[in-house]
Amino acid sequence: MLLGLAAAALPLPTQAAETNVELNRAWAAGYRAAFTCSSLWNGAGKTLADIERDELTHIYPEIEADVRATRAEIDTKAKRVTVRYRDDMPPRVAEWTGRDGCVTLPIGVEPGAGALLHDTRPNLDAQPWPLGDRDARVADREVRFSVVAADRARFGGRTSSLLIVKDGRIALEWYQPGHGLHTAQRTFSVAKSIAATLIGHAVERGQFDVKAPAGIAEWRTAGDPREAITTEQLLRMASGLTSDSAGNRTDAIYMGGASVRQWTTQWPLLNPPGTRYRYANNDTLLAVLSLKAALEEVRESFDPAAFLDRIGMTRTFVERDKDGDAILSSQVSTTARDLARLGLLYQDDGMWRGERLLPADWRHFVTARAGPQPDGPFGYGAGFWLLDASEGIPADAFGAFGNRGQYMVVIPSRRLVIVRQGYDDTAERLDIAALVRAVVTADGS
Repeated sequence: MLLGLAAAALPLPTQAAETNVELNRAWAAGYRAAFTCSSLWNGAGKTLADIERDELTHIYPEIEADVRATRAEIDTKAKRVTVRYRDDMPPRVAEWTGRDGCVTLPIGVEPGAGALLHDTRPNLDAQPWPLGDRDARVADREVRFSVVAADRARFGGRTSSLLIVKDGRIALEWYQPGHGLHTAQRTFSVAKSIAATLIGHAVERGQFDVKAPAGIAEWRTAGDPREAITTEQLLRMASGLTSDSAGNRTDAIYMGGASVRQWTTQWPLLNPPGTRYRYANNDTLLAVLSLKAALEEVRESFDPAAFLDRIGMTRTFVERDKDGDAILSSQVSTTARDLARLGLLYQDDGMWRGERLLPADWRHFVTARAGPQPDGPFGYGAGFWLLDASEGIPADAFGAFGNRGQYMVVIPSRRLVIVRQGYDDTAERLDIAALVRAVVTADGS
């Protein structure tokens, strides 16, 4: 009898494995569709060969082979990418929407659902830096930092851009062949720092309180303990919520076309809020949903592009799901110069061209070790990483960090902003502390 029961159970692991194989194929097709779409139309003319080499290799190992096996059908007129993964299922589709970048549609949704073309970016190129690109560089300072660029291979990884801003002007700017000042790359988790900035702007305008409960509609039921979670706890990765994996990759949103709200609001508490650090994409996505709900209460729409255009980040695309919710944990494309503009906003303590856009204490808020901390060499504030314990680096250094080597580091005491973008992988990664140390050393020489 026991042998019979065991034999009957044997197909179950096989069935689960087959399901995972099918799921990986579907997500691989979604990944190719999304990254091809963003790279083509957010990315200022990347070639398909560059996209294949840089964007679609050295990625998640469980889907990489399937990504390579799929092929994209590209409709340049409709700005749509279609990827087929099974003969008996609808294809995966990503569509460019203009100012909001690309949207990855759920399986089976008819093409055209995401095509809300409204590319309303102002053309600020001729405006003086930092709002525009005129007079951005100071050539005589480049010599000071040229050793850093010349020695960039020493820091590891596959660098695609390196930009150093000193005293508000670009002192060094380097790009790999095929890239330039208008080439946008996916930020990965640098997007979380952009999310924190948008929240800070709402706080400055008196529209939002980060210390109040997050106001997630799905948690407003009698006896739901999640209703007490604050937006600050979400920003500090201390919500106490469980998630499907360490790091909480949210593949269903990024590659599967699931909605932000559908995916993020379902998770139960694992720990008391504010007591444990657990890095999770869901926490940032929930913080942005909280902001959106607060703005709706004052009859204002959540419009990241309006704020980004205000500080000259006109080549930054905050992508959304099919329902219009921003995927601000990762799915943002931006340029090195736009990241430098974000850094300058923080270097100048929330002031931009004489106007206060972030609260006077916001930089202190996002860089304070006010919650539980991660293991490892870097601390965590609220949407930003802290380099305050790194040898040879000023204690006020902090930064936005993203997968595959995306970094923006601000050192206010040295009036330095460092941007590095890349196509790193698990075998070849940038040592960001070593790079920042080298820049600080060169600055002092």
